[in-house]
Order: sequence, then structure tokens, then C-alpha cells
Amino acid sequence: MAAAAGDVCGAVPGSRAGAGAGAAAEARFISSAKGKGLFATKNIRKGETVFVEKPVVSSQFLWNALYNYRACDHCLRALETAEENAQRLLGKSSLVLPHPEQCSIRKDLHQQCPRCQVTYCSAECRQAALEQYHHVLCLGPSRDDPTHPLNKLQEAWRNMHYPPETSSIMLMARMVATIKQGQLELLRLLFTEALYDEHLSRWFTPEGFRSLFALVGTNGQGIGTSSLSQWVHACDALDLPMLQREELDAFIDQLYKDIEKESGEFLNCEGSGLYVLQSCCNHSCIPNAETSFPENNFLLHLTALEDIEAGEEICISYLDCCQRERSRHSRNKILRENYLFTCSCPKCLAQADDADVTSDEEEEGEGETDDAELEDEMTDV
Repeated sequence: MAAAAGDVCGAVPGSRAGAGAGAAAEARFISSAKGKGLFATKNIRKGETVFVEKPVVSSQFLWNALYNYRACDHCLRALETAEENAQRLLGKSSLVLPHPEQCSIRKDLHQQCPRCQVTYCSAECRQAALEQYHHVLCLGPSRDDPTHPLNKLQEAWRNMHYPPETSSIMLMARMVATIKQGQLELLRLLFTEALYDEHLSRWFTPEGFRSLFALVGTNGQGIGTSSLSQWVHACDALDLPMLQREELDAFIDQLYKDIEKESGEFLNCEGSGLYVLQSCCNHSCIPNAETSFPENNFLLHLTALEDIEAGEEICISYLDCCQRERSRHSRNKILRENYLFTCSCPKCLAQADDADVTSDEEEEGEGETDDAELEDEMTDV
């Protein structure tokens, strides 16, 4: 996950993408049954970045933070160096990574809130958090007080939502704090500038926007950052003699195998955010775009997986690669349980006559996956 050293986040909440001149995509209303979708406004080539978007609000997962996955309290940029990250995941403080110059973490830029000591990757992030929500949510000297209402709220949430995590109560808390600090009108103006359509004008009134803002709360996008992954990508780009390249690749492969034994699947700083444009992307079992976080912070990149023509809908997948290879029945079972809809993408329509039963092989796979996930939860949390 490469990012330029010293790269910092701006102070204005909301999207960096917009829908002005030159924008590659825009939200459009499809139907009352399907709602809105995201459509290409020009031809987009495979591998091209459709847009880069900053979330309206984001927050690190509570268990993830509790177990020392250190991230910027605002943008979720990983705060550990790649070596520190690998040492913690491996449980081996003596580990030394080669090519330490390929780690772009700038500890000299890190700052803390002077009242509660939460850490930010930069002065810009500290100021952005203060202006948007932290003035309301700052615990001051009560940060470690278990009787403080916010700490009790977080503890209750952790006791109800064990890893693997998908959301955080603090995402909702930051939404409320954003409104309390008077930022709602600013967000409404930014939202209007990015997505206004005269046919949807009711959504852009203060009352309509409040309703829409509440709706967006059900559309959180997972965020993952990792200084180790960022270092690996930087090492991959090094121009090395063949023998050195083979040695480095072998070191990295073994490192990840050892980390998997020690830490399982919990490798990244993780959280979730609410994105205006990304939330317009509908699901498809054969997506033509995907989201990623290559800047090692909360900036979401939407990238084309294939050529997309102007006017074509841009779809992502809510399922991972393995889930997308399962039967139509199994895919839709997951989608109904987690997203409350049945998919009607071209792949699902083509398989509409398939039997609505899950194969014996998939039943066995589901049992093995559940056992593996349970073991990871017990081991790592």
C-alpha cells in the first residue's frame, strides 16, 4: 500500500471526487425498486482510477484499536513502522526488516490531542478531527475512566460485537458529534455540489438531507491499512539483481507464513467509513470495479476491473473472490443475510434455472470456514 512520505489529509470532510466537469462517474436514480446507481460519464479503461473519495466520517473498529493496531484516530493511517508492525504480528521483537528506507511512516509528523492523548498521523488530521467531531467526543482526562458514558458505550459494543468486526458504534457517535458541532450544513452543501439532480431535489433540502444522512449510516465501507503491506509493495518495486530479488521475495513469503501462524487473518488496522459516491455503487457477482486503499489511509480508490463504456453502470461486489465462485443459491443466501436483497446481476440471471440447493461440497466448506473463523477469534482477540 504505497503512499508518499509525509502525505497528509485535508481538513474538509466529504468527497474528493465530486461530479463536476471531468468527473468519470455520477449517481443516477434507477427505479423505486433498485434506488440509485453509479454510472460512467465517459469511457473508462481497465486499471484506470474512476475516483478517489474521502469519507464523510470514519472510525477504527473498537477491538482492532484495543489490541494495539495503532492507527491515526482520524484517517486510519497505520502509525507503526513496517518493522514494528511485523514484530507485533509475529510476536518477535528482535525481527529486523531489510530495506527499512522503503517504509514511509513519518513518526516525526505524528501528533496527539493535548487533552486525551489520542494520536494522529499529522497536524492536519488532528485539526480536521477537532473541527468535525473531536471537540464533542474528546474524553480529556477521562480517557481511561471505565465509568465515563462513552467508555461504557464502547465496552457494551465490544461485548455485543466480537471480531471479525464490520462496524463500530463510534461511527454513529462521530456522525452525531459532526451534527452537534454544526457541520451538517457544510456536509449538505458539499453533498449537493457533488450529486445534485433536479429530479431528486427533495433529498437536498435540510429535512431530506437529514433523512438521507440517516440512511447512509447503513452503508459503511470497510477500511484496511497496513504499514507492512505498504513496505512490501515498495520492496516489490525495487530494481534488484536477480539473486537479491529472490532472497527478498523468499524472506517476505516466509514472513507472511510465520505471521499467519501467530496472528491469523487479523493483519491490518481496520475500520469503516461512510462514502457518498461509493455508497451509490450497486453489487454485481461479476463486478467491473473494485475499491482499495493504496494510500494507507481512509482515501478510497475505485478502480476499473475492465473497460467501462460511457453510460454503463459501475458495480462492485459485496462478496469476496471465493464467495463469488459459489453457486447462485449460496451467493444470494449471503447477500440476503447481510445486505437484505437478492441479486439479479447477469451472472445470477444466467443461473436462474440452477437448483436452489447448496451442494454437499459447499456445506462442508461452510462448516470448515466457520470453525476456522472461530479459532481465529479465540486465538487473536
